[in-house]
Amino acid sequence: MVRIGEGIEVKDELIKKACNLAMEAHNLSSGKPYIYKKKSGSNMDAVFGFAGTWSLDGWYSSTSFGETKINITLFPSLRSVGTDEVAMVNEAFARRFEEILNNSSFKNEVEKAMSDGKQIVFAGHSSGGPIAILAALWCLEYCRTRPNDNLVYPYCMTFGSPLVGDRIWSHALRRENWARYFIHFVMKYDAVPRMMLAPLSSIQEWVQAIFAFINPKSQYYQHEAVARSSDASNFFLTVMRSASSVASYAACNLKGCTNLLLETVSNIVQLSPYRPFATYVFCNGNGKLVVVENPDAVLQLLFYSSQMNSEAEAAVVVARSLNEHLLYRNEMQESLEMQDVVCLNNLTDIPLSSNVIPSDEVATMNSALNDLGLSTRARLCLRAAGEWEKRKKKNEEKIDLNKKNIVDGLSKIQEYQTKCDIQKVGYYDAFKLQETIDDFNANVKRLELAGIWDEIIEMLKRYELPDSFEGRKDWIQLGTQFRRQVEPLDIANYYRHLKNEDTGPYMIRARPKRYRFTQRWLEHAERVQTGARSESCFWAEVEELRNKPFAEVQNRVLSLETNAWSWFQTSLLGGDVFFPESTFAKWWKTLPTQHRSASWISGQINS
Repeated sequence: MVRIGEGIEVKDELIKKACNLAMEAHNLSSGKPYIYKKKSGSNMDAVFGFAGTWSLDGWYSSTSFGETKINITLFPSLRSVGTDEVAMVNEAFARRFEEILNNSSFKNEVEKAMSDGKQIVFAGHSSGGPIAILAALWCLEYCRTRPNDNLVYPYCMTFGSPLVGDRIWSHALRRENWARYFIHFVMKYDAVPRMMLAPLSSIQEWVQAIFAFINPKSQYYQHEAVARSSDASNFFLTVMRSASSVASYAACNLKGCTNLLLETVSNIVQLSPYRPFATYVFCNGNGKLVVVENPDAVLQLLFYSSQMNSEAEAAVVVARSLNEHLLYRNEMQESLEMQDVVCLNNLTDIPLSSNVIPSDEVATMNSALNDLGLSTRARLCLRAAGEWEKRKKKNEEKIDLNKKNIVDGLSKIQEYQTKCDIQKVGYYDAFKLQETIDDFNANVKRLELAGIWDEIIEMLKRYELPDSFEGRKDWIQLGTQFRRQVEPLDIANYYRHLKNEDTGPYMIRARPKRYRFTQRWLEHAERVQTGARSESCFWAEVEELRNKPFAEVQNRVLSLETNAWSWFQTSLLGGDVFFPESTFAKWWKTLPTQHRSASWISGQINS
C-alpha cells in the first residue's frame, strides 16, 4: 500500500487544489471558459480549471462518434512517427480548446506562469476534462520547443472526464515520456467517462436529460427524479453495452484471437475509436483508490468495474452513476485522508480468484479488485493486458540483441566504402557495376541488414514494440547511420536492374519502409519538417534527372544542388560524388554551360 502522491508522483495538496478548482469551474455561472488561480512566494502553483459545456454540439460533431484528425500544427507529436498515422480527437472538444487558445488571455497567462517557474496544473471536471487535456498537451509541445529553458513541466488532472482521443494518443505520449503528466480520476459507476464509447445515435434520445442533471444551470440539476428515470436507465445501459463491445473486441486482440468472426463483426458494428491513455485512478466510492497505467487494462476496467450483479441492483447503480459524477470533491477529500491506495503495476500477477490470499501483497490487491467488483473474466482480461505489455518488452530485448549485428554489418559497409574511395570509384557506382568480390560481399551485408530492419519495422507496424521505442535515441542514431550508409546501395541495385522502367521512380514506388521509418524518426527527434533529412535519397534523384531534358527538370536540378551544398558542408555527402567517372559527374557535365558555370559544383568537379 502506498500514498496516492507516491503512486502518481504528485503532492496530495496539488490533487486537492486541482479537484476543487475543477468543480468550481463546473459550477461557473459567469460563462467564462476557465478559472485561473496562482500562488506566489513558497507556493509556486498555477492552476487552471476549465468549465464544461452542456449542449450536444459541445460533445459531438457530424460523425457517429464526433472524431476528426488532430490539428498536427498545434500538436505535432500526436502521431505514430514511423507510419505517419495522425491521432484522432473529438472535434467538438478540440474546437472549444482552440477557441480558448485564440480568443482569450489563456496563452499569455500560461507563458507567464512558465517563465516564472510555476508548477502549472490543468484541471477539468466532466467535459472540462478534455479541454484540460488539450491545454496540457499544447503546453508540453511548447516545452518541447524550448528544451534548454529549464521549464517546469505541467500536470493535467481530470475528474469524470469523457474520453478524447484514439489509441495513437497513448502510443505518442508514452513515446514522448509525457504520459506521466496526465492523471484521470474516475468513480466506479460514473457513466460520463464511458459515454464516448457509444455512438451518438444510440444515446441521443436520452442524453439531454443526462446533461440537465449534471448542468448546474439547469432546473433539473441533481434532480433525483431524473437519476431514477427511464432516460437515465436507458442511457446507462446503452453506454455499457457499447463499452462491452469495445472491451470484448480489445480483449480478443490482446489474447491473440484469430477467429474470422471477430473481424467480420468489427466490420459490421462500428466501434468507438476513443481509448484511454496515461494514468487512471479508479475511486471505489469507499475512500479506496486503484491506480492503473496500462491503457489496455484501463479500457477493461472502464467496462468491468461498472457491472451489476442483479436486475434489482440496476436501478440503484443507474441513479448512483449520475450522482457519482458530481461527487468527486467529496470522494477526493475522503480518499486523500484514508490513503488506501493500490497500484496495479504487475498485471500478470493478478489473482484470478477473489478467495485466494497467498500473501499480504496479493491480499491487498485482491481486496481492491473485489471492491471494483471484478469477475474472473475481468481479471483474465487484465492479465492479458499485462502479458501483451510483457511480450512487447521481450520483443524489444530481442531486437536489442541485434544491435551488435547491425553495427558489425555497417562497419563492413564502411570498409567497402573506404576501399572504393581509395580506388577513386564511389561506392555507389562500384556497387552498381558489381564487378568484384567486394561488391558481392557488400550486397550480402546489405541483404542481411535489410532483413534485420524489416523485422523491426513489421513489429512497429503491428505495435508489437513498447510505445517508447521510436523515441529511443540509440535506435534513432543507429537507424540514421543505417539509412545513410545502406540506402544508396539499395538505390544502386534498383537502377542497375532497371526496375524503374517497370515499377517507376524509386522514391514513389519502391522505397522500403525501413528507410521511410528511420528518416521520420530523425525528423521528429530534430523537430524538422517531413523530408528535411532526405540526404540518403540523393542518388535516387540523380537517376531520375539524368535521363530527362534539362529544360523539363531545371527547378528540380536547382533544388538538388541547393540540398547537395548543405549535405556536402555537413559531410552527409562525400567527395566520391564528384569523382570524374561517377554517375553524378558524368551527368552534370552534360548540363548547359551557362548553368554549370554559375553552380558551386563546377569547382568540385574541376578539382
